[in-house]
Formats: sequence, structure tokens, C-alpha cells
Amino acid sequence: MTAARSADLGDGTYRNPVLHADWSDPDVLAVGEDFYLTASSFGRAPGLPLLHSRDLVNWSLIGHALERLTPDADFAVPRHDRGVWAPSLRHADGRFWIFWGDPDHGIHQINAEHIRGPWSEPHLLKAGKGLIDACPLWDEETGEAYLVHAWARSRSGVKNRLTGHRMSRDGRELLDEGTTVVDGDRIPGWFTIEGPKLYRHGGWFWILAPAGGVRTGWQGAFRARDFFGPYEERTVLEQGGTDVNGPHQGGWVRTPAGEDWFLHFQERGAYGRVVHLQPMAWDAEGWPVLGDGGEPVLVHRKPSAPAQPPEAPATDDRFPGGRYGRQWQWTANPRAGWTVEHGADGLRMSCVRTSDAHDLRLLPHVLTQRLPAETFTAEVTLALDSTGPGARAGLAVLGDAYSWIGLQRGEDGEVHLVHRFAEQVAERERDAARPRPVPGGRVRLRVEVSAGARCRFYATDLSGLRDLTGPTGPAGPAGGAGPGASGPVFAATPWRWVGALLGLFALTPAEPGRPDGPVPSDGGSPGTATFTDFRITP
Repeated sequence: MTAARSADLGDGTYRNPVLHADWSDPDVLAVGEDFYLTASSFGRAPGLPLLHSRDLVNWSLIGHALERLTPDADFAVPRHDRGVWAPSLRHADGRFWIFWGDPDHGIHQINAEHIRGPWSEPHLLKAGKGLIDACPLWDEETGEAYLVHAWARSRSGVKNRLTGHRMSRDGRELLDEGTTVVDGDRIPGWFTIEGPKLYRHGGWFWILAPAGGVRTGWQGAFRARDFFGPYEERTVLEQGGTDVNGPHQGGWVRTPAGEDWFLHFQERGAYGRVVHLQPMAWDAEGWPVLGDGGEPVLVHRKPSAPAQPPEAPATDDRFPGGRYGRQWQWTANPRAGWTVEHGADGLRMSCVRTSDAHDLRLLPHVLTQRLPAETFTAEVTLALDSTGPGARAGLAVLGDAYSWIGLQRGEDGEVHLVHRFAEQVAERERDAARPRPVPGGRVRLRVEVSAGARCRFYATDLSGLRDLTGPTGPAGPAGGAGPGASGPVFAATPWRWVGALLGLFALTPAEPGRPDGPVPSDGGSPGTATFTDFRITP
């Protein structure tokens, strides 16, 4: 892990964002001297990432709480913008709890005695369409438990409304039909209220919730003496004169030193929803004040906490024993046979037989991780071992549009470097540069990402240590090739709610009449591709 990607400036201050990657819809929790964070994982598996920190600035990824998405059959194929939306992380009755809304199925919860698990199987607490952004509260003053959630108009026809329920303390049953506790249509100028986080403080019930939309909205606070209202509202954080658009939903946390802080996201296009840390205070009327007088801070004093070394979630991977690190997620629920464990370093991926070889966006077996910074270089070594005609593997930047560079075996058995892309509306990919022979079948692939998520792809033939790329000028995305780059510049794009992803894949086009699935060994040669030494550098 390199310190260069940490937000810690090393002088007692930090710079926002503290997590410059797509940790969408974050929620944060303090337990003793430890802080934990989870975020939306949408249709990727494993889901519900778990991050740990001791100072709210330096974070590490310690695992995931959800091994597979449910219903399993629905997530056997990519559902990039569905699945796990806006989870809430809490600790009550000696257990950790995560609640989330799946907009197509309803509100789920899981729980565990320890943050690293084992976590319970998902329990469907409230079934229905458009039920999102669920947050529980265990009220220690009364012993009651409550739940609040928002609505997705795309599924329910309802939005700008928060619904509250009484809930059993075991989190398995709602005790009433639900009541609208906040109706945004009755508040002049407020629209798209969502992402509620529920708290008890100072004799009030508090709901911290954004409004106004992801790109242009603001953070609101609502308070009432009774859970079911009536609530009064106030804007507590907005863009103002800063460059932080949104700023959108997040969570409040109190440190062991008694300081209050707020973590929220900012939508940044292909980079996804990056996470900011704001100081939090209380005014004379008992309302929270976030940031610098209600505007986001760029640089600020770190929270009072023991000194921590600079850290950020892991990105690099040597794939020991053929196993991939916890920073990787599949684009759907994984199946047996997609990877092959072995005794050495390197990720051996099966060249899965698929009828969707023409479009990576349709594949469930792409192994992905988030773009880790605004500017960076990602590199990986690839050897194409499969002898099957059409077998291919590569390094991709994946979104509504995508581009990849890698190796493909031709009908004549020769291996070629290929660079392909697909526009947002395209139904199949096409060449961004002309194929070039790679007799040794082993290359070092590289993508350089500059400001604006502009991507340039490169490759080096490791058998002869020669550069395989250059300004070839074929038809492709607009932008023009830079010196030594393969094809034109590719501008990465997000999915609907999800930032662009780095991806590794291997596949073989399905033959007519043969089912999709992993390709077995053929004539003593495995149907695989091997990736080694994945590395991110600033």
C-alpha cells in the first residue's frame, strides 16, 4: 500500500476527499476506539464492503458482509445499478447490524457478533418495490426500536418522502403499517429527500437526509420530540462557494474524544461517489453545523485520535496461490470454475465460454475494483494459456462505455494484441487499434488515467521486451493517440449510479449448440489466462 493515495497530509491535517474512490452512500459507526464504514455495492459480489479506521482519515478494507446477493437467480447476470442501495451500519444489543434497501425486492438486514463475521443470512424485513435507504434506531431511552426508509419513484411512483415504522428489537419484524414522517412535497423548495440516517440526541429524534438530487443537492437535518413527528427542518451543508457539488448523503459519528464528524459523498462522474469528512458542531439552538459554517472543507485538522500511519484501501495484488484480494468484486454472483487455485503467484482465470463475448458489460465473470484516484496508472502482466480459437483476456476500464487491451488467439493459433472499445449505445465492441502479433503470448498491460478519467492504453511484449503500441490512428473514440499509446484516448464513463471500474477478464466465444461455462483443458493445455503482479502507481 503506497502512502501517496492517503488523504493524510502528515502534519496533523487531512485533505478531502478522504476516500477518493466510489464508496457510494457511506455510513459510519464508532465502537470503542474503532470506526467502521460500509457503502453501497449495487450488483457486485461480494457486497457490503467493510472499512476500518482509527482516525476517520486513514482507512483499510477489511472484508465484505454479504457473500452473495439475493435472490441468487436475479444476480446470476450483471445488474450494475441494482442490488444493495445505501446501507446503514449500526451496533446494538451486542451485535453489528446492516440494513439496506434493494429497490426491486425490499428492505433486508444482516447481523453479526463481530464486524468480520460470520454474518447472518439476509432477512427480508419489508418486501416491496421502491423501498430504499433503510436505517434502524435502537432507542436506549425507551427500549423501542424504529426504522426509517426512503422511496424510489422508478419502482413505486413515490419519492421525496420518508416512512417510519416501529420495529422489533431483533430486527426481524415491523410492528405497524408505516407512517410518513417527512413529506418533502410539503416543504417549499425541497425535492428528492432520500438517504435518511436516524439518531437520538439531546432529547430529539434526528434524521439527517440529503435533498435536491445527487449532483446539485444539499444535506438536511430534521428533528422531532416524537419519532413520528412533527419534524422541523434545516439545511446544514451545501456547496456554497466550494467545488464540492452535492454534497450528498452520509453519516454522523462521535469519537472517543467527544468530537462530532460527518462523512458524506460527492458525485464525480466516472470516479463515482467519493467520500468527504466534515467537522460537525452544534449551534446555540441545538442544530448541527457541518463543515466550515455549512460549506464543505478542503483541508482541515484531523480528528483527535492516536497517530496513525498514512493508509488507503488496498489496490495492488500479487494473487498468491491464485487467490485474489478483498479489493476485487465480480460483476454478478460468482460461480465455481471462474478461477483456478494453484501453488504459485498469479490469478489463473478460466476462459469462460460465453455467447456474450461481443460485450463485456453483459459478462458476470469480470473481476473488478474501483478507480482508486483521480490520476493513476494500472499495470498487470498477462499470459494467454488457452489454445482455443477466439480465446481472449485483458485489462478493461468498464462503464456504460468501455475499452480494453489484451490478448486474443486467432483461428490460426497465433496470439495477437488487441485493443477494443464499445460506446454507450453500441451493442458490440470494435477495434480501437489494429491487432499486432505477440509470438510469446505474454505482455505487460498498462492503462494511464489522467484528469477527467481520460484513459490511454499500452502494452509491452515481454518475450522481446518491445513496445507493442503506438499512434496507429484507426477509427475509435475521439481524442487522438498520444506518443506510444494504443489507439485514441478513451474517456471513461460511469454506469447509472456506479463509477467506472477496472476489470480483468478471460473468455472464449461460445460455439453454436454449446452451453456457456468454463472451458475445460484441451489437448493438455488449460483453457485459462494468467494475470500476475497487478499494480497501481500514482
